[in-house]
Amino acid sequence: MPHSPDELRALVEDELDRLKLWPELHGQAESAHYGLVAMGGKRVRPVISLAVGEALGAPVEQVMPAALAIELVHNFSLIHDDLPALDDDDERRGKPSVWAVYGEGTAVLAGDALLAEAFRLACRYPSADVARELSQSTLGMIGGQYLDTMVPDADLAVVHRLKTGCLFFASVAMALWAAELPEERQAPWRSFANELGLLFQIVDDILDGDGYVALHGAEGARRLADEAADNARARLGEVDADTSVLREIVDGLAVRTA
Repeated sequence: MPHSPDELRALVEDELDRLKLWPELHGQAESAHYGLVAMGGKRVRPVISLAVGEALGAPVEQVMPAALAIELVHNFSLIHDDLPALDDDDERRGKPSVWAVYGEGTAVLAGDALLAEAFRLACRYPSADVARELSQSTLGMIGGQYLDTMVPDADLAVVHRLKTGCLFFASVAMALWAAELPEERQAPWRSFANELGLLFQIVDDILDGDGYVALHGAEGARRLADEAADNARARLGEVDADTSVLREIVDGLAVRTA
């Protein structure tokens, strides 16, 4: 029986708690651990990775390094997003942001540490495919953050496709390589991955009342979210695997309230 999303999240939390950061980080590991573990998180991306792996018949432990890597990159981006030079947020998830606790310089290094640790995890696999997928998606995410914070009137669809969509895409694509799915069988999975980030971002904007809501109104944004969810389910229907857990994840993303 495949694990439920809640069970997968619990497995991710356990692994994050036990994750040993590179010893030569010295005291810097404390701020990195705070941003990664103590501040919490939904762990949506690694749960998706593990669910993809299980749908393909791969054991959790085989896909876990890739799943943790994508979560470390996500948290690296949040630590840097919160910095005064970018979003200037002194709180995240109801707790002081990393820079508010440890200072700006330490927060920059904490994010850097998580990024490097993510690639150390991705390099555990025998081929470079997982690390390459992570690199491309991370670069896309950084490009999206640049457009969002540095370029006035940047195209919203492009910003979201890069800033949010790239890491959701990677949560699927990295798992495909980790589960050793041949490249010629990956196309329907990658089509599914493209829909996930869009769905997450539209619902995020509905909850925040900005982005797609500002452009299309609340009802229009809701229609777009429902369409993205339907598209994601349709892409899963093209996959020859038990995707029931991934369907549950899509259903949850479509109606989430936080």
